[in-house]
Amino acid sequence: MINFLPTFILMIISTSLVVINIVCSLTLISITGLIKFILPFSPVQKVSRKIADRLLGVWVFINTWMISFINKVEWDIKINGDLNKKSWYLLISNHHSWTDIVILFSVFANKIPLPKFFVKQEVLYIPFVGTACWALDMPFMKRYSKQKLAKKPHLKGKDMASARKACAKAKLAPTTIVNFAEGTRFTEAKKQHTKSPFRYLLPPKSGGIALSLASMGSTLDQILDVTIIYPDNPDSPFKDLLQGKLKRIIIRVETIEVTSDLQGDYENDAQFKQHFQQWVTSIWHRKDQLISDFHQRI
Repeated sequence: MINFLPTFILMIISTSLVVINIVCSLTLISITGLIKFILPFSPVQKVSRKIADRLLGVWVFINTWMISFINKVEWDIKINGDLNKKSWYLLISNHHSWTDIVILFSVFANKIPLPKFFVKQEVLYIPFVGTACWALDMPFMKRYSKQKLAKKPHLKGKDMASARKACAKAKLAPTTIVNFAEGTRFTEAKKQHTKSPFRYLLPPKSGGIALSLASMGSTLDQILDVTIIYPDNPDSPFKDLLQGKLKRIIIRVETIEVTSDLQGDYENDAQFKQHFQQWVTSIWHRKDQLISDFHQRI
């Protein structure tokens, strides 16, 4: 590790490593995406997908190495349950920082299928980024604002339809679907704006989780409830990571069985919707208490 160096030097080194890793990875993964697009034959698609996943694995390995190279970080990981790469998972997690994405990949590398994040449809048109996400079979979501739905009511339900299509594709091979239930990264300002009842979390949005469970059905083997905590760097973990100041990363994982009471018509069944929202809220209360307990130990 080199965290004894001055902060501004660490920032230059870490930022350079991040940029180089992203550019190289996106370029190579995008090439596999172009091959998939030009040669839409099943054997080619299968090989291209495997190569893209391997390249993503290299990106993860370099990021994990970089965290330890720049920081003297302590990893505290506890997973309650058995995991394997041949199962289907729905992973739900709190979202505190851009670092979370790297951490999730690092923690679950070689334990479960590579995580797939729901990506906004607009990302598809960003050079390299969109092609890379498509090559990796990331599920694309088309969302409509309330204002647009008011003007064009016929679009209502289209976003849910695209999510169902994405989930159906995930059934083809062992997959981990990731859902940051809060919908955005936690900040104190967002907490005040949403009038969150939690100390360290934003209110969870249950619709995406319910839709994934309903669409994937019996394909899903387990739900992974992940809590990410940066007890010594709660304000700016990503910036601290780049500056070599990240001290501890705490990960707690609870495995939850997919039972019949968690699958239903969230859009049209008011009773099921209420039940499901209460279930998700109870998870968030436990998660908030867990984070609070760690912060109180500092």
